[in-house]
Order: sequence, then C-alpha cells, then structure tokens
Amino acid sequence: MKQATFRAIKTFSYLIFSGICSVTLLFSGITLCLIPNLPPVEEIQDIQLQVPLKIFTQDGKLISEYGEKHRSPISYHEIPTNFINALISAEDNRFWEHQGVDLVGLARAAAQLATTGSIQSGGSTITMQVAKNYFLSREKTFSRKFNEILLALQIEKALSKEKILELYLNKIYLGHRSYGIAAAARTYYGKSVHELTLAQTAMIAGLPKAPSAFNPIRNPERATERRNWILDRMFALGYITENQKIIAKQSQVSAKYHSPKSEIDALYAADMARTEALKIFPDDIYTSGYKIFTTIDSSHQASALKAVSTHLVNYSKRHGFLGPESHTEISDLLNDASNPIETKELTTLLKDHRIINHLIPALVWEVSSKEANLITKTGEMISIPVAKLTWARKRVNINKKGSRVRKASDVLTQGDIVRVYLDPENGWVLGQHPEAQAAFIAINPNTGAISALQGGFEFYASKFNRATSAKRQAGSAFKPFIYYSALQDGFTAASIINDAPVVFQDQQLETSWRPENASGKFYGPTRLRQALYQSRNLISIRIVQTLGIKQTIETVRQFGFSDEQLPKDLSLSLGSAAVTPLELASAYSTLANGGKNIKSYIIDHIEDINGNIVYQNERARPDPEKNLSKEKPNSIDPRSVYIITDMMKDVIKLGTARSAKSLNRNDLAGKTGTTNDQVDAWFSGFNSDLVATVWVGFDNPTTLGRNEYGGRAALPIWKDFMEEALPPYESSMQQPEGIVTIRVNPTTGHRALPGEKDAIFEIFRSEHVPPPPEERNARPVLIDQGHPTDVLDELF
Repeated sequence: MKQATFRAIKTFSYLIFSGICSVTLLFSGITLCLIPNLPPVEEIQDIQLQVPLKIFTQDGKLISEYGEKHRSPISYHEIPTNFINALISAEDNRFWEHQGVDLVGLARAAAQLATTGSIQSGGSTITMQVAKNYFLSREKTFSRKFNEILLALQIEKALSKEKILELYLNKIYLGHRSYGIAAAARTYYGKSVHELTLAQTAMIAGLPKAPSAFNPIRNPERATERRNWILDRMFALGYITENQKIIAKQSQVSAKYHSPKSEIDALYAADMARTEALKIFPDDIYTSGYKIFTTIDSSHQASALKAVSTHLVNYSKRHGFLGPESHTEISDLLNDASNPIETKELTTLLKDHRIINHLIPALVWEVSSKEANLITKTGEMISIPVAKLTWARKRVNINKKGSRVRKASDVLTQGDIVRVYLDPENGWVLGQHPEAQAAFIAINPNTGAISALQGGFEFYASKFNRATSAKRQAGSAFKPFIYYSALQDGFTAASIINDAPVVFQDQQLETSWRPENASGKFYGPTRLRQALYQSRNLISIRIVQTLGIKQTIETVRQFGFSDEQLPKDLSLSLGSAAVTPLELASAYSTLANGGKNIKSYIIDHIEDINGNIVYQNERARPDPEKNLSKEKPNSIDPRSVYIITDMMKDVIKLGTARSAKSLNRNDLAGKTGTTNDQVDAWFSGFNSDLVATVWVGFDNPTTLGRNEYGGRAALPIWKDFMEEALPPYESSMQQPEGIVTIRVNPTTGHRALPGEKDAIFEIFRSEHVPPPPEERNARPVLIDQGHPTDVLDELF
C-alpha cells in the first residue's frame, strides 16, 4: 500500500514537473518568438501625444482650440494625491507592489476564459494598460494579451512607477473627446484637476473602465454607482476616512459639458492665424501642442466686438421690427391648473436658440397693453414696458415702417421667441438679430500688428471673414489717396477748384454720366482742404481729370493697392476700387505712420508643447541684421502725408465725421465713405499709434437704407472703439522738414495781406508756398475743366 502510494506521488510529481517544464518551455518559446517583434520600450519616452492647437491673444488669453482630441498633458507631480489614490483603488490596487503583472488578476482572467470560453476581464494592471494604449491594438486575443504582459514587464524595468502613472493618466480616453485627466476635469467640471472635489475625482477615476457606460452626463445613475464603489474601495484601502466617504457619496452629480473655455471672443482672428500657421507647420499643426500667440490685444478686441454688436443691432432697429424669430403655443401649459408650469419647462422651449453676442433668446409668456413679460434662456423673468417697444414698428421695407406702437400687444404675442439684451442705462430691452454685416480691423501703424479684428456679427452664424476677404467699393474713404496724388502734383491744401456740374459723353454709353455730390448741390470755387472734409465728389473728379488716370493710379498704388483693383476710368476718383477693410486699413496705416509702407500680420510667435519658440514673426521682433525697411523702398513723400493727415483732421472737426468730436481729442484724422444708394458705409480713422477701419453693408450688395451714410452706419462703431482703446494722452505725427505754415485768404487761396481779416493758417510744402502779394496774379486760378480731352478715351 505504501509502495503504491509512493509510486502515485512520484508519478504525480513527475507529471507536475513535466507540466511545469512544458509550460516553461512553451512560455520561453513564445517569448523568444514574440520579443524580437516587440517595439523597444525606450520609444515610449519619445511618443508624442496628440495635443490640440491653442491660439492666444498677445497678452496670453485663450481664444480657441483646434484638434480632434482635447488633451493637456501634466507631470506626475501635478497630479493630486486623491486622484492617484482613486485611480489605483478603481483600476489596480496592487500597483505599487507588483512588477507590471498581477498574477492574481491574470489567474482570475484565465479562470473566466476556461469556464466561459471567452475573455471576460483582462486582469490588466495599469502598466499593462500603458503597454496596450501606447503600443498595441485593443483586440481581445491571446497573442495581444501575451505581448501586453511582456511589454509591461519591460516597462516596469525601464520606468519608475511615477512615470508609468503619468503616461497612463495623460493617455487614457475619458469621453467627450477628452484624453487624460486634465482634459476630463475641464470637460466635465470646467475646473483644473486641483479644484476637483473628492466626489468629482472619484467620478472621473471611474471613467477609464467604460467612458460611455459610466459617463456622468449621459448616464448619471450608473456613473454614481461606479463613483460610490470607488469611494468604498478608497475607504477600505485606507486612503480616505469614513466621514469623507459619506460626504462624497451624498454629493449630487454636478457634471455637465464644458467646451474648451475661451477667454475672449476673437474667432475670426483665430481662424486667420490658424490658416497662416498651417502654411508654416502643415503636417502636425493640430496634433503637436503648438501655441500660437497672435497680435490681438484682448482689451481692443473686446471693445471692437462690443461696438460692432451694439451698432449693428441699433442699425437694424432703426429700420423697424422684423417680428419674432419663431413662435410656439404655450397657452395649454400656462392654463393647466393641475400641473403648474415651472421655469425649467419654459426655458426648455429655448434650447434650440443660441445666445449670440449680447442677444439672449427669450420667450414671451404674458402680454398686456402696458408691458410684455418674458423668460430668458438663462432663466430670468423680465418685463419690458411699452415705452421701450416704441421702436418696434413693423418693417415694411428698408425705408418704410408700419403704424406707431401704442400697446405692447402691438409688437409681441404670447409664445413669441425674440431677442433681448441688457442695456447698462435702460435695463432689459427688445432687440433683434441684424441682417446687415460689419467688418472691423485695428492695426498698429508702426508695426503692422493687428490688435483687433471682427469679420462679421457672429462667427458661428457666418465664418466668412469680411475684414480680410470682402472686397467692396470704398467710396469716399478712398479720396485721401486721390488728394495725396494732387498734392504730389503741385496742388496745395489752399488750391481753389470749381465745384460745378460736369457731363461726360461716351459713344459706348446710352446715357451721359452726370456725377453729383451726395447733397445734389454744387458749391462753386472751393479750397482743396474744404473739399476733402465735405467730401465733394465733383472736385475729386476734376483732380483726376487734371492729373490723368494713369498718373493717379501710379501714385495711388504706392499705398499698397494693386493695378488690378484700381479702375481705369474716372470712377476711381469716387472710390469705385474694390478693397477689403484690411487693405484700406493698411493703406491708412501708411498715412498714420508718416509715409512708411507696412505689411499687416496676425501671428507674433508660435511655441511648441514645451514652450520653446519655433516661429517668430520678424516684423514683431526685427532682426538687426535684416533691415526690413529696405525690403520695399519708401517712395511716399512724408510732407504730403503730413498735409493730407492734417486735412483729414478737419473731417472730424468740421466735416462728415463731426460726431467724433465727442472724443475731445486733437490727434484724430479720418474719412467717411459711402457708395451709391448707401450700399457700403465706411469709416477709417487714426492717430499715429492706432488705425481702425469699419465697413457696414449686406453680403448681397443692396441699400442699407435712406440716410445710412458712413457717418451714421460705420462711424459710431469706430468712435465707441476708439473711446475705449486710445490711451488718455494724445499722440501727434512728427512734422517733417520742408513744411511751411502761412496765412492765406480762404476765398482765393492766396497768401494773405498784412492785417487781412478772415485770413487762416495753412500748411504747405516749402516749394509750393503761394507767392507774396506783389508777385501773384490778381485773380485766383480755378482748376475748372482740367484736361478732359486727355481722359475722355479712358472713361468706362
């Protein structure tokens, strides 16, 4: 019996030994077969995680983020202890003890495989998940699992536990395009990982197992169960106290989707910068964690957005009420006494209506003759009295409105969905989404840096950047370049030109061209300075007649305009050239800086993920060895620029931009512009430190309406911006050499006699000073018809 038992034990031991040897040989064989095909563990240190492109203002405020994956890598030392403990409790409680593989977990997985015939749980450690996430596929096969084990063992030998955790927490997918815990904290709670509560930390720690199933936004009940299980595990493992566990478990689910938080609305500028950066780094601009620092000044941008939004809405309101955006029947909800309606139910009806700039969707739930009661998308109950609704006469057409508003019910009806906004002086008022568009751009004329840019009323409604891409006729805003051409040809600010009717005949036209001033009147002999600030069309035409179209174009193109966009006929004198607001602002910058051509730019510099500067705009920080001023010879006469700028100051003091006198500054110059039938309205103005250009119009060119000239539609935007953007001190252009100031007779333009009454001071280039009285002719020289025969064949 003992001998039989001994033989059985011997046989069993032999079988066990043989089995162990066989398994060892099999394991060794598989290992020797697979190891050569495994990637070197050292590569994990060099793997570049996909990190989105971020775009900032020049003062470091986030504008926008571009990329498929939201990720903000952090180091191990930046990870809160609670987060590490929560994750280990949920995923791998023996992480600090094992060497990359947890045999207990693998045994459990093997038992499940043996009993069910399929892999139920992988028995993975955090290290094994790092191996899988960085090197392997997600398929559930034996070979992949074996590779995962081998890699995990190698990773543990090559890296510290802290580094493994860091790699894991930056790589894992946690739902809503969020990769890594820093991105998840922002996505679900709008916080940094350091600001999370214990309950929120446990909630995010529960996501790696199944980001969809345990998503606190989509599945709050299952997410809460997972969170509470993790809290129990943390308590059992001694990471938190029982009191901490109880308080955290009682916390309500507070997760909601937070998009990447923009600190300033400058999306048109961000899109412009993104497009330019794509040319610099075409292969990895969206994935390598680049940071673009633009030239946008956040305070300038905020002022520009506010001005554009406010005055486009004001323009729209001037032409009557367009009616509600939509209507929904709510009478049954309000009249159901058995089920009193709650605020949340009403605001739900506004879920498909976005807040656009300062315009907030609101639902009218009650109307009387005296007032309308509304609830906003943000849940505020507001009242608007009839006195604030008087503007809202029905729009019949752009120039005609309906009957006067006497009751609130003349305007609004229960169930209407409209737009409201909070006016600082008047409280809640009714507004409407404007149909017209605007473009705004501000430039530092000394560097070309764009400090503010708005390409339309709202980026998401229309991504077309009108500031850089909309070519529209400039109207009278183009006249300063015509007048500069005149000064270059010997005219002076005191030259007298006859503002009288002129008719042009052309055999190719069925009718004659009879240009007029905007007023329809003619004013006779007029000084050049006065003609500019009063924007006299006929005098501009006579200037070009006298100079000749070819010569005028040759001079005007020095301001950066191309030959292709400058018409080869007398319409050039009235601003028929199609330009973008950026092109016009750049040309005005040449006036503002005393005659230097500049090229605008939007990107200051670009940093890589580690903060190293990988691109520097040389215009922002010129290289002393590269004299950029020599790139394009300066052919513009600073003396004529100085005179034309001084003439343009009178546009604000005396002319079509007089409302800007309210800024109480003496260093501002500019010019209004309006095209035929008020299709385009412009204002471009500056001092020596800042240029700003505004355009207002419809994308499909049509009239803005009666009296919507540049001084009414565009100038208020410029004025509001400049009031906030300009520093309190004034800046003046340095007077160049060769400028002389003398007194002249305002009627004749001649040098004034000693003691002559009503004489005024005028500035001249030294070689164009009017002769003294004893040398002058008795009568003023009127530039009347110029040389029409020289240009008739070039018309139209």
